[in-house]
Amino acid sequence: MPLNIEKVRKDFPILYRETASGKRVVYFDSTATSQKPMQVIEAMNDYYRRSNANIHRGVHTLAEEATSLYEGARERIAKFINAVSAREIIYTRNTTESINLVAYSWARANLKAGDLVILTEMEHHSNLVPWHMLQAERGIELEFIPVTEDGLLDLEAYKALLNRAPKLVSFTHMSNVLGTINPAGEIIKLAHAAGAVTLVDGAQSVP
Repeated sequence: MPLNIEKVRKDFPILYRETASGKRVVYFDSTATSQKPMQVIEAMNDYYRRSNANIHRGVHTLAEEATSLYEGARERIAKFINAVSAREIIYTRNTTESINLVAYSWARANLKAGDLVILTEMEHHSNLVPWHMLQAERGIELEFIPVTEDGLLDLEAYKALLNRAPKLVSFTHMSNVLGTINPAGEIIKLAHAAGAVTLVDGAQSVP
């Protein structure tokens, strides 16, 4: 069934406001900040009207309701992305914080000078800066899967890099610049066969 753009658009009230020139808003910056549909706006308003309280800290009605909503959202997210368990879902503020958590916990404990981390040439700063900092601090090596003229990852070049026994392959599932959807399953399968851990930036693809 084709996507009904007008039906989707109706869920986003901000798209019906006018600009200073009197034209309706056309928003192309979702990779930086996504607009919120009415369902999200209403859910947030309802929370602040009815259930606002600290979670996992009290036994009063509001605290228990807030905790239930908080953990219920974790369960729904796990189901949505097909996670094995809701315990795999960790809330962070954004991709930058998420990748920094990996870089400053797992990577610091497991990477040493000379260890190879493979990235791609289409990465967002969130998946570049932490590894450049570790390169300067620890002496890890960084290599990048090149992008072809068609805007796709060069998988043959990637396979060649895997021969160097990387410790980590970290890549974006969907480029926030090109819109390219990378073959995550294939990239991960090849990385695991080479003994590497994988990190996928799914900020653009999960929604």
